[in-house]
Amino acid sequence: MLALAGVLTACGGGGGSSLPPAGGAPGAGKPSALTQAQVVAAAPVAPASAITAGSWMAKVRKRGTLLVGGTDSSAMFSQRNPVSGQLEGFDAGLSQMLAKYVTGKPSTKLSLVTVDTRETMLQNGTVDAVFATYTITPQRARKIAFAGPYYESGDAILVKAGNSTITEPADLNGRTVATEGNSTAALDLRKFAPKAKTLLFQEDGECVAAVKQGRADAYVLDQGILLGDVANDPALKVVGQPFTQEPYGIGLPKGDPEAKAFVNAWLKTIYADGEWARLWKATIGTKVAGSPPAPPTIGSADGS
Repeated sequence: MLALAGVLTACGGGGGSSLPPAGGAPGAGKPSALTQAQVVAAAPVAPASAITAGSWMAKVRKRGTLLVGGTDSSAMFSQRNPVSGQLEGFDAGLSQMLAKYVTGKPSTKLSLVTVDTRETMLQNGTVDAVFATYTITPQRARKIAFAGPYYESGDAILVKAGNSTITEPADLNGRTVATEGNSTAALDLRKFAPKAKTLLFQEDGECVAAVKQGRADAYVLDQGILLGDVANDPALKVVGQPFTQEPYGIGLPKGDPEAKAFVNAWLKTIYADGEWARLWKATIGTKVAGSPPAPPTIGSADGS
């Protein structure tokens, strides 16, 4: 299961698209086989009336580029293509679509973030928005604002392909488990496997390496990220079902309700017109079988 089962039906919205409907979305028909670049190229642009003077949106439009906090190493979400140099994946595509909605072109500039730097980079203005499989929590929402959620995942377990002894959280007790420090998974392990020995790393790749090298028996993090890790690595597998709910939000500066309302309105537009579903199909859907799921309801997780 792709950790999107149980996600609520999307809110309605406006906007338009020249592309055919994608399966699983409002107005769904036959799923399209478009590339990420094609989906982004057909994405909508905000009307001039939505860009109010002096606003977050106006500053981004004047600059002509959306400053994005994210990663370039997360398969299916935001990974740099070694040949083209372009960022590929669901988060990368969404950031490009938002940039186009604001500025008229999909121009983004990436600053790499970690779980320790995301809030700080929003607070000091280094980035305009964070797209980084960023789970909405009350603690984080005290520091920054979240638009969305735009995706829902859940903690799952990654092990070596030949491991048959770990299939659920209880099996992690007494084992060494890798995860990212300051992630929600690190806290969840205390609840679901209190007797596990936890190894904390900063990056996804470090956690994967710990499992492959035998330094950790398993790796726990959002299932969406783990699916990306195993997509092209037959030495690994994801076992069991997600055991938490992890709503992903778009990080925005705190204290700017106009920016949050604008981004939420954009999300409603791409939900209703099928762009969200087409992007899912062009990114996550290239590795995960089935039609795109219904996107989560805006405001269903706001961190409060």
